[in-house]
Amino acid sequence: MILSWLFFTLIAFTEEETVTVQLNPQKVVIPEKENFGLLSQSAYSIDRIPRYPLHCYEPNVGDIVLFSNPTLFWSSLYLIAGTAAPGHAGLVVRMQNGRLGIVEAGYNDGIHVRLNPLSERLPIYPGHLWIRQRKQPVTEEQSNCLTQYATAIDGKCYSGVRLLGQLTPLRSRGPLRTYFVGRPKGIRHAYICSEAVLEGLVYAGLLDKRTTRPSATFPRDMFFDSSLNPYINKHLHLISQWEVPALWQRGSSCFDSHHSYQDPISKK
Repeated sequence: MILSWLFFTLIAFTEEETVTVQLNPQKVVIPEKENFGLLSQSAYSIDRIPRYPLHCYEPNVGDIVLFSNPTLFWSSLYLIAGTAAPGHAGLVVRMQNGRLGIVEAGYNDGIHVRLNPLSERLPIYPGHLWIRQRKQPVTEEQSNCLTQYATAIDGKCYSGVRLLGQLTPLRSRGPLRTYFVGRPKGIRHAYICSEAVLEGLVYAGLLDKRTTRPSATFPRDMFFDSSLNPYINKHLHLISQWEVPALWQRGSSCFDSHHSYQDPISKK
């Protein structure tokens, strides 16, 4: 066990080195409307039951997407780590070509960070997902920062080391150690999914770098605005800037943001 701890400590220390990337802001062109699906009424619930009326999802830069496709493998890891679904997260950004995209670490259970068009990513996800929409739009400067950040980390590795570290006593998530470790690192070599989201929000100035703990926060914490970890529970207050999660589902003709969809049973 001691040798195992030393092994994780050595590799984790090596991974903490940050990479400085200089990116120039790029002018983007807003494309024509795309179909982003439907949203249920907001609720702190993962029961996957649509809450009517549904409305078309009009995404904003800075929205947080939370995913859940709990296989036996991932459910077992969640249990060991002391968490549960949803177990994956992504961040909505403006891509360099002007389209809205989503940046994720561990896209499709892969080993890389990927930046993909949002309208193409959402409908192909095999599980369920929820959206935490921005209450207020980000500024142009903040949007540019998120574009730069997502472009810089696209293609970087998923940090399997830190994921496995969350299953050991050496993890950055603990009743006391989270006060001192798990701080933002900016552009780094590798990410787990929650790090990719929270590091981006800190990078753009949307979250406080002094109190945010990307390496100690789970997607479930971001979903419920509460955590079993005392530090995260005290400092992670997404509700001040983001709406309560809303269940997403496919919609065939969502180009009118004012259109709503009633419960098919109640209409009979």
